[in-house]
Amino acid sequence: MTIRIAASGTSASGTTAPGAPPFERLATLATGTGAALEVTSPFDGRALGVVRQVAEGEVEAAVRRARGAQKRWAGTPARARAAVARRFAKLVLDRRDQILDVIQAETGKSRLAALEEVMDASMTASHYAHTAPGLLRPRRHVGTFPLLTQTTELRHAKGVVGVITPWNYPFTLVASDSLPALLAGNAVVIKPDHQTPYSGLLVLDLLREAGLPEGLAQVVLGPGAVVGPQLVDTVDFVMFTGSTATGRAVAQRAAGRLIGFSAELGGKNPLIVLPDADIRAAAAGAARACFANAGQLCVGPERIYVHEAVRSRFTEAFLAEVSRIRVAAGASWDADMGSLISPAQLAKVQAHLDDAVGKGARVLAGGTARPDLGPSFFAPTVLTDVPETADLVRSETFGPVVAIYPVRTEEEAIARANDSTLGLNASVWTAASRGRALGSRIEAGTVNVNEGYAAAWASHSAPMGGWKESGLGRRHGSEGLLKYTESQTVSVQHALPIAPWTGMGNETFANLFTRATRLLNRFR
Repeated sequence: MTIRIAASGTSASGTTAPGAPPFERLATLATGTGAALEVTSPFDGRALGVVRQVAEGEVEAAVRRARGAQKRWAGTPARARAAVARRFAKLVLDRRDQILDVIQAETGKSRLAALEEVMDASMTASHYAHTAPGLLRPRRHVGTFPLLTQTTELRHAKGVVGVITPWNYPFTLVASDSLPALLAGNAVVIKPDHQTPYSGLLVLDLLREAGLPEGLAQVVLGPGAVVGPQLVDTVDFVMFTGSTATGRAVAQRAAGRLIGFSAELGGKNPLIVLPDADIRAAAAGAARACFANAGQLCVGPERIYVHEAVRSRFTEAFLAEVSRIRVAAGASWDADMGSLISPAQLAKVQAHLDDAVGKGARVLAGGTARPDLGPSFFAPTVLTDVPETADLVRSETFGPVVAIYPVRTEEEAIARANDSTLGLNASVWTAASRGRALGSRIEAGTVNVNEGYAAAWASHSAPMGGWKESGLGRRHGSEGLLKYTESQTVSVQHALPIAPWTGMGNETFANLFTRATRLLNRFR
């Protein structure tokens, strides 16, 4: 096993390295003077550094500072704000290797999985740098009466947005949720997960280097149960990514203040393989998607429904692909899958597996922890014959475990895919000509045809989010930015009022108004 986790300012060999993770410097960017929090690496439990959590009153103080900065920022032209995002997009690519080192060190993921974060953050920033000025410009609308009524729609920033992010994609989720809020004219106060603070602090560092004025983005650290409610109680809008249970609690608290709330929550995502699919491609794509980021991916498949006509062929090909997944720690590009985030997450995965096997499920591959690699490693695991009573049938496992279920018909596959309280993402493997029609029948916010999750996720101009208990609102697309704004309609009435004119009787006005409306309705 090769582990490359450098201390601040040094390379893995102990020599000075400009690209080594700057943990000590990043720690100084956190807003907080409270208790120290030691951050450790999932690879081997090694301490990476210490960050300061917020003390009492410091969340409220951060929001106050953000409000002061936001007023000036909102008056900055949209194109000038977009220029910051454009510079950020370039910086992310320029600093790719350093960012990868930070992400890997505190998440334990493979370098390839960390690369997804780097590329997604840069692409998101570039997309909104290009589109934000157009989305935010005033728009003319048809008024009550043409020529007499001129109506304009304006977009105003919400104020201060609270961004609460999880540990599984700690760099890109901070960046991709904060940037559109900032480009809309808001300030952001970011609460990363306490297990992965450095990735969020690195986003802040790069935003400042890209020219973001002081105070517009701040990072507050601490336990979610403590800091989260304080943030929700003081900001003007909340963007949350995490579990459905926590999302429900955040939504209730936001509703009590009548502030906006958007969330991407849990997923129990289906992957369907039909008889006309390219089986080899389906097997390879399923293996990539199911075990990406060690299965700690909200949009990753956890249920595979395979038509009986191709079940044996697919299963054989899929197991062959799984057997080739290289699990390892460290910065080598050769590793396909890294560690789980913590022993606690490993225990959750093991509990789901033990429950399923205890109720009759069979293990086709994996099924064991890998302590030889590190404290939180788990082998890619494939199950079959999982009974409906098993916890992992409906509950999100969030680990490298997937179950294969046979189906007899296309209709059964779609029905079983939809038989869930969750609806975040889905994958369908079939002839491309049929894929869109079949995908439209699945109850999920995004559907990928002949891909696992990346095609829809990386289509940044299209909305992404969950149905049912998988979330509210959308990230990406126009909604991903406009949700951070308040719309305002300003109508200017010229010459004549929308009321009886001086000396005109009410009945005369009513008849005239009716005839005019009847005429206008023909052209609306």
